[in-house]
Amino acid sequence: MTVITVNTSKDRLGLEQRRKLAETLTDAVLVPEVGQFAPAARVGFQVHFVERDPDMMAIGGLLLADAGPDLDVMVIDVAVMDGDWRREVRTQVIERVLAAMSDVCGTAEPSPAWWVNFRVIDEGSWGAGGGVLSILSLLDSGVFTPEKAEAIRSALMA
Repeated sequence: MTVITVNTSKDRLGLEQRRKLAETLTDAVLVPEVGQFAPAARVGFQVHFVERDPDMMAIGGLLLADAGPDLDVMVIDVAVMDGDWRREVRTQVIERVLAAMSDVCGTAEPSPAWWVNFRVIDEGSWGAGGGVLSILSLLDSGVFTPEKAEAIRSALMA
C-alpha cells in the first residue's frame, strides 16, 4: 500500500499530465517496492494531486504569488508501508519519481524546487478495510519477487 501526493501550484499539471503521472509515479515506487514490474500490484497504490493557489505556497520566505511565474515549486510525498527500504532502495524511488515528473513536465532535469519526501509508515500503523494492515500478509500475493519478500521479512524481523 502506497500513497503518493503531488502538491503543485494551481494549473501546473494538465489532465493528460496527471493521467500519465498516475501511471508513471505508481510504477516508480512499485518496481523497487516489490522487486519487479507487477501490474497486479497497482491496486495498492493511490496518487493524489493537490493544487494550491500561488498565495498558499511559499519558498524561501516568499509567496509564489510574489515570486513571479518562473519559480516551479512542487512537493511529492511518498508514504509506504514498512518493508525493505534500505537507503539504496529509497534513493532509487526518489530518483525514479523525479525522473517521471521531469519526463511528464517536459524538462531536461527536475527543478531544484521539486522536493520529494519519502516516509515509511511503521508496521501496524496502516489501516484500511476496517482494520490494521501488514505488508507481511501481502508477501504471498505473487507480486513480490522471492528475493524482495525475503528482504522484507528480514527487515521487519530485525
